[in-house]
Amino acid sequence: MYLLDTHALVWAITIPERLPARVREILTTGELAASVVSYWELVIKKGRGSALVLEPKVWWEQYITRHAVEVLPVRVAHIDRLDNLPAWHRDPFDRMLVAQALAENCALVSRDSALGQYGASLVWE
Repeated sequence: MYLLDTHALVWAITIPERLPARVREILTTGELAASVVSYWELVIKKGRGSALVLEPKVWWEQYITRHAVEVLPVRVAHIDRLDNLPAWHRDPFDRMLVAQALAENCALVSRDSALGQYGASLVWE
């Protein structure tokens, strides 16, 4: 299974041409999951100039819920994994996504190569 980070998730829907060919290929496999952490991030950041999505609730319903995309909830095992991650990366949402990927033994689709230092399988290029 492939867990999409927030940028990969939004870009897959809004501007898939900006994704590398490998990621576009993964999108066709159907073995994808979005995390509730991405929804949380979109909601927290919606008022900022750099917001990826202006209306996260509407966007999530339209593109994730209606299309029955698998949504990974936050579980105790994910928090336990997060607790053991060094704070190398400053973005708490990205660290939580890494913790989920590690706990669920899935690859994280992300353009942020710095996340690879945590030992998660990272896919972009």
